[in-house]
Amino acid sequence: MIKILCEKNLYHAPPPVGGEHILQQGRGTDAVKGLYKTLEDLVWLTQLGLNLLLPLVLCLAGCWWAVEHWGWPEWLFLPAVGLGLAAGAQNFWVFVKERLDRSKKDKPRRTGFNSHL
Repeated sequence: MIKILCEKNLYHAPPPVGGEHILQQGRGTDAVKGLYKTLEDLVWLTQLGLNLLLPLVLCLAGCWWAVEHWGWPEWLFLPAVGLGLAAGAQNFWVFVKERLDRSKKDKPRRTGFNSHL
């Protein structure tokens, strides 16, 4: 997955020959932008994984602690798994919704006849 992100976002240009590097000063910024986009996608993927797994792990850990210390019945693990999965799904929905809202803001708006002041 990481290899795909790196290949998709990094710009590999041939090295400049002779005096071309003076004329092509903007080329390095494309590589930096690609690396930044790759790192941003990696952080997004890590955050998504944590948002999905952490509620499930916390619910299971809390249920295990209650069963061990208070002697609650072990069938409570089933509702704990359901609650953890539901919380992870809700976190996923909020995370994707925020990502879509951010991508809508990044797109340039069309300028109409009366809206270009």
